[in-house]
Amino acid sequence: MKTYIRTLTIAGSDSGGGAGIQADLKTFAALGTYGMTVITALTAQNTREVRSIAALSPAFVGDQIDVICEDIGVDGVKIGMLFEAKIIEVVASRLKHHKIKKIILDPVMVAKSGSVLLKTDAIDALKGLLLPLIEIFTPNIKEAEILLNRSIKTAADAKQAAVELRAFGAQSVLVVVISKSLQRP
Repeated sequence: MKTYIRTLTIAGSDSGGGAGIQADLKTFAALGTYGMTVITALTAQNTREVRSIAALSPAFVGDQIDVICEDIGVDGVKIGMLFEAKIIEVVASRLKHHKIKKIILDPVMVAKSGSVLLKTDAIDALKGLLLPLIEIFTPNIKEAEILLNRSIKTAADAKQAAVELRAFGAQSVLVVVISKSLQRP
């Protein structure tokens, strides 16, 4: 009998299929893992815009985590769009309760179209409640700038940002840099 690694994605649903739960499940399948989902929000989006967002209730998000952990089990978690502080609180609480250690967080704060995918008042909950539980944290430049409340212009700035972000508790931080997003020396 084949044994699969059980991977859970906690994220928003992208109706366009290019990100969120849909993209995570495609990645899990390509890697040969057994993928499961906890949906935090539904989005009406395509390649050009996020037209609307409907957050699910924090209690329902918690129930999704619990039923998966209590029956199937989880070997690793990838977290994406959380949208609001109450959802972050529940996710952090349930991950601690179920003693899940292998957690990757891609904070998904702003869509490529510029739409806000993490409410401003949720940033403190992300830093204080969730980051201390994270094994690998992968913000992009824009997300790192928002979290640190400063600009990142060079590779040296990005490296320093990773050090500063690690102070919030994640074991490892990888600031995702697209080469044209930074100034060259």
